[in-house]
Order: sequence, then structure tokens, then C-alpha cells
Amino acid sequence: MSKAMELIVAGYVKVRDRRALVDLLAHRRKVLAELQTVSGINPEKAVRAVQEELAVIEAGHEELKPPPGSLPENDWG
Repeated sequence: MSKAMELIVAGYVKVRDRRALVDLLAHRRKVLAELQTVSGINPEKAVRAVQEELAVIEAGHEELKPPPGSLPENDWG
């Protein structure tokens, strides 16, 4: 797993930047979709790495979800 991605997500969580996490999720999902259509090479390792990064990003995003019944400060995603 990418330590860099863990640090990036931790930074966004620390400053409560949900927008950045949503954008990062969208980007990584796009990368994963593109990798899954690659032919001529085996992108298995890259796909696995992106899936692991997505799990880290999604966990960070979950940390910033507002409690049920509350109004979020910055609800972008």
C-alpha cells in the first residue's frame, strides 16, 4: 500500500477537507476503470494498488461523515 496515499488522506482528514477526498476518490475510480480496460499487458499489480488506495480514501471519507441527523458543514459528497 502507498504510504504517500495514507499521508495525503490523513492530511485531508485532519483539515476536514471532504471535497479533496471526494475529488481524489473520483480520480482513483477513473484510473481504476481505465486500468481495467488495458490490453496487451497485465495491469494486475496496478489495479491492486489503486484498489488499496481507494480503500484508504474511502476510510478517510467515512471519518468525515457527519453524525446522523446533523447538518454537515461542507457537504460536497
